[in-house]
Amino acid sequence: MNERALDRNPYSLYSSRMTRPTRKGVEDARSQLPALLAEAEKGRSTIITRHGRSIAAIVPVERVAGAQRQKSLLALAGSGKGLWGKDSSRTVRRLREEWDR
Repeated sequence: MNERALDRNPYSLYSSRMTRPTRKGVEDARSQLPALLAEAEKGRSTIITRHGRSIAAIVPVERVAGAQRQKSLLALAGSGKGLWGKDSSRTVRRLREEWDR
């Protein structure tokens, strides 16, 4: 096999999976939304920027659906009762003094 052919595009085997997301400004994204959605259907992500700062992303739904949602914290309500002792302000004061040393 020709070594030059290998050197021309060393990442071609990984390019479909490891491509960096496309970056679009807000106005470009607004005018190209159908095309960006078609790209998301193909598995490609797009970062939307405003004044050069990333503000949103259009990603394939598989990436979002596969992510675990955070569980509710309501079950933990009241579970810390007594955690700081009977006088919590004294405990917090003592911890602050310890950090100030």
